[in-house]
Amino acid sequence: MDKKIVLASGNKGKMREFAALFAGRGIEVLSQKELGVAECAEPYGTFLENALAKARNAARQTGLPAIADDSGITAEALGGMPGVHSARYAGPQHNDADNNAKLIADLADQEDKRAHYTCVLVAVRSESDPEPVVVQARWSGQITGQPAGSGGFGYDPYFYLPEYGCTAAELSAEEKNAVSHRGQAMARLLPALAEAWGW
Repeated sequence: MDKKIVLASGNKGKMREFAALFAGRGIEVLSQKELGVAECAEPYGTFLENALAKARNAARQTGLPAIADDSGITAEALGGMPGVHSARYAGPQHNDADNNAKLIADLADQEDKRAHYTCVLVAVRSESDPEPVVVQARWSGQITGQPAGSGGFGYDPYFYLPEYGCTAAELSAEEKNAVSHRGQAMARLLPALAEAWGW
């Protein structure tokens, strides 16, 4: 491994996905948690602003290049919610079960069950990098009231994919990485890093 980048997240699921996506490219992904980086606030109303704040925070505290993702699920009928609040949708003492229960309840009286995941990835060479590398992707599906599958995390058991006839949680890790919002964004990030940083 000749290159190192800090992932500005303590989420084990995200860490697994990023490590797998960077595997074989000579890039070591380090978790900010293992480096003792304090999490930063995410007060902004857009995925882009939150991702940039997290990347700059990790770069500042480690002195290494950093990558941050801000992602979430948006239900069409809920006017952009949960959106940037996806991880804390049910409140500060959040967990996946509570967040999913709130989303299902909020959509119970809505005919439109369409939803999409959004992922914005930001990479910076340093805290003050004036040219952050930014990519974005979307993964469309619909919310089902019947969970299925044990893979993935977050809202995946309720995120139904009509073209596959299953939920995101029923996809294998390889299948999910190939088609998910994060997988699509990573596929766009790698050539962007190659162009901007020579990585």
